[in-house]
Amino acid sequence: MTCLLAIDQGTTSSRAILFDADLRPLAVAQREIRQIYPAPGWVEHDPEDIWQTVVATAREAVARAGAGAKDIAAIGITNQRETALVWDRATGKAIHNAVVWQDRRTADRCAALRQAGHESAVGGRTGLLLDPYFSASKIAWILDRVSGAREAAAAGRLAFGTVDSFLLWRLTNGAVHATDATNAARTLLLDIHHARWDADLCELFGVPMAMLPQVRDCAGDFGTTGLFGGNIRILGMAGDQQAAAIGQGCFSPGMMKSTYGTGCFALLNTGATPVASRNRLLTTIACQLDGERTYALEGAIFIAGAAVQWLRDALKVIAHAPAVNELAARADEAEQVYLVPAFVGLGAPHWDAQARGALFGLTRNSGVAEIARAALESVGYQTRDLWEAMCADWPQAGAAGAVLRVDGGMTASDTTLQFLADMLGVPVERPAVMETTALGAAYLAGRAAGVCPEPADFARRWSCERRFDPAMDAAARERKWQGWRDAVARTLTRS
Repeated sequence: MTCLLAIDQGTTSSRAILFDADLRPLAVAQREIRQIYPAPGWVEHDPEDIWQTVVATAREAVARAGAGAKDIAAIGITNQRETALVWDRATGKAIHNAVVWQDRRTADRCAALRQAGHESAVGGRTGLLLDPYFSASKIAWILDRVSGAREAAAAGRLAFGTVDSFLLWRLTNGAVHATDATNAARTLLLDIHHARWDADLCELFGVPMAMLPQVRDCAGDFGTTGLFGGNIRILGMAGDQQAAAIGQGCFSPGMMKSTYGTGCFALLNTGATPVASRNRLLTTIACQLDGERTYALEGAIFIAGAAVQWLRDALKVIAHAPAVNELAARADEAEQVYLVPAFVGLGAPHWDAQARGALFGLTRNSGVAEIARAALESVGYQTRDLWEAMCADWPQAGAAGAVLRVDGGMTASDTTLQFLADMLGVPVERPAVMETTALGAAYLAGRAAGVCPEPADFARRWSCERRFDPAMDAAARERKWQGWRDAVARTLTRS
């Protein structure tokens, strides 16, 4: 048999899925990774935990399918983006824990750069904002905090990478130090118009260019690994949100997907020309194939499914995540409670790193059911924030026939998706194959291996499992929306 192995290294877990040549899942393995919180607003991962769970899940998925290395045409990698690692080239060992995309420790540094007037120039080249979300300030923080790191980096002894690059280095035993254009575009160091590292940006952030990986297409030669019973080519790579868009078949301008996992990430395909946002969205590389780039507008919400984890782990009002739907269904319809889940700041379109979570609209009758419903509804409200900004930046987004394709663990909740459709006023489609991130990685590898078809043919194979059409009265929609906007305004620490 001919198979494709997708490695999906995420924020809370590592997964591996083995697909057949028709991109049907054959076997899945998953392991959680430990979250480390050294200080309020700081989030880290142990690099060895990342590595060990990736290897273990890949081996497990292959074994469960009864496959061997000879059956695997290629490996595709997809990963949590922006998370920064720095490692020793001689040993392959990281010199510090991975600083995760959610981490806010460099907020002051980014604020200082904004105040110094750098944001416009940085945004023009990178499509991004000066925010601790992205990798560059994290790299500088590691170099400044680890003794001797700056000297070692300047001498070429240290390597930087997002998670994809770190895994690739380990998988190829240090033979390949590379990334793809989608991951590179999230560092604040890449000129997205030419897909190359920018010397001026590296100087601004204090990152030696000698540390940086080579930037490659999303589908192509990333080397070979011998860790899974024989030599297997690594032929695909993309950041998790771009991989999900690929898995959802969003290859045409105007197509939009939103992934609901720990956070929420919406990508709107804008075609071959980058669209500069006037509403604090991100302009990013959606995909690069055969040297040709497709761009997207992106909105990033830091907390989506993590709000349900907060109900489970901090408030302990549910024993497991799916129970939130039953609890929320018991909420009093007369109550209108808003949860602004700014636990690690607010992302697009507000970008307020100092904002913190808050509840509004509580009455004597408000209880855990109302808070649970507010947690689910916060996803719909935050997505509408992004939708409004996208339509303002690129009016084609709001054209008749607009549809949002969704994926991620939270989309198992019909309650959440119906409210999402109601709040946006557009249909929401849940795919038949929910593993869209891994599917995108597998497709990229399969395309390079000659196993999978060209994008247009692949997109035609996409199928919908369920469609959620708007059902809420327009007046009720706007009343709820205005209440949300008021709650967010009260949460923001800067205009």
